[in-house]
Amino acid sequence: MSPYLAIQFFTLITFLAFAGRRIMSYLHALQQDDYDNKRLISWIVQHRVFDRRITSFLLLIMGIGLFTATSPILLNVLIFLVFALGIYIEKDPRKASKKAFVLTQRARRIFIIALIYTAFCALVAFYCAQPVIWIIAVQLLPLWLVLGNATLAPYEAAVQKTFYDEARAKLDEINPTIIAITGSYGKTSVKHILGHILKTSAPTLMTPGSVNTLMGITRIIREQLQPNHTYFISEMGAYGPGSIAALCALTPPNYGIIASIGHAHYERFKTLDTVVQAKYELAQSVLSRGGTMIVHEKTLKFQYSRDIRNQNMDHFIVCGEPMQSDAPKNEQEFSYLSPDDLKIMSVEQTPKGLCIIIEWKDEKHTLRAPLYGIHHGHNIALAFACAMRLGMNAKDIKTALATTPQIKHRLEVKQQIDGSIIIDDAFNSNPPGFRAAMHVMRVLADDREGRAILVTPGIVELGSAHDEVHRTLGTLAAEVCDIVLLVSPSRIPTFIEGYNSGANGKTLQQFETFSAAQKWLIENKRSNDVILLENDLPDIYERVLKI
Repeated sequence: MSPYLAIQFFTLITFLAFAGRRIMSYLHALQQDDYDNKRLISWIVQHRVFDRRITSFLLLIMGIGLFTATSPILLNVLIFLVFALGIYIEKDPRKASKKAFVLTQRARRIFIIALIYTAFCALVAFYCAQPVIWIIAVQLLPLWLVLGNATLAPYEAAVQKTFYDEARAKLDEINPTIIAITGSYGKTSVKHILGHILKTSAPTLMTPGSVNTLMGITRIIREQLQPNHTYFISEMGAYGPGSIAALCALTPPNYGIIASIGHAHYERFKTLDTVVQAKYELAQSVLSRGGTMIVHEKTLKFQYSRDIRNQNMDHFIVCGEPMQSDAPKNEQEFSYLSPDDLKIMSVEQTPKGLCIIIEWKDEKHTLRAPLYGIHHGHNIALAFACAMRLGMNAKDIKTALATTPQIKHRLEVKQQIDGSIIIDDAFNSNPPGFRAAMHVMRVLADDREGRAILVTPGIVELGSAHDEVHRTLGTLAAEVCDIVLLVSPSRIPTFIEGYNSGANGKTLQQFETFSAAQKWLIENKRSNDVILLENDLPDIYERVLKI
């Protein structure tokens, strides 16, 4: 083999090694977006996640070849060195990510197909041996990933259909009472609270964590549902019209809970009218079987949901706050509660948890739970109504609520060794939850006479509501926080505007990454501080690939 051909061969192998690492980085982003090609492409275009470093070096080599008498062998040696450098500096998403990339079987299949497409492209560059062709090969790497994902789509659909059928057959055989829960936010918390209550009464299986997709629920049924399970609680996420209907086809619910209608995933729905129609697909499914719906009153602020409720009054329990007759007229809201509905009379946040007073069927109940966040009072009311409808008595429900464990990463209050308190609300933020979290932070900080410190990158997927929501949150943060640490501040300029408008000299620190904010906390926090970690951006939002 000639020296020229040998260096070309080594260049080819080195490029493929570099390409494998780069494809894995793109695949990590694709995995975080549920293997949605359109969203990956949108993310790449929006954040300009195109190769710059390797391309710049190759352009330089191309210039050297055009304007000097450098030999082809030396040019190929330089190209080889560029790709070797690329392997060295390219981060491995399995190790260098906040949410580590997991090479699942599906991800592995996509990776292999994408690498095969890349190899064909690399062979063209190998035979041409020109820097410009290698530049094209580098820039086309995300295209091969998208094509690999699309190529495997029919196979993935067939695999998923097999698993789906197995799960459906198992449900039919065991026939548990199915309770489905959805909402723009709050659904995981309601599931956690209701699941804890029901487990004290009968064997209960609920989808863990935030598992709420078709294949996630399918896997839980196949792997964990047992013949002795009396109840199965299924959390249902919606990413567009038809999502909930598809989940109901898998797990036909006897009871349904709709916790909220709001701006979560708003960029996918565009309007709240679309959101309410998507969420109320659950009601349509439950009502078709003569089941019972438990909904929060605020979900009825739309004509579409009110029409469904008004036509099926006997199958609805609405939970909400009664209209305050002593409030000024311009602050009064119309109440959609009927006399038979559950009324939330008060929710009080104390340093030790929540105290909720409700009224239902002419009886008042005081519910206590060691949870934090005023909004959880409403989640508890929804769970209480469902448990009562399922036949539990109020005394047993209250006993269960008193031992409700905190919900991981959802306003989870953690006492630290150094005396400070961390409020971990990092999982997934929404506007009401953000406001409730700041309220908890202030209550706990005042109780121990400490500083209230907010660490946040803001909220994602708000669509057109992004700027206004963050301006409002920034204004509130100026009122209740002593210090604010912003992560990725360029995402939320209106939060900064709102904060600065009322901060009166309070501290605002800005950091590009959460780890940088953590370093500041380690160096500056005090033993009586209360620190709220509000939301934690996925890598695709915080750590946009710099390539």
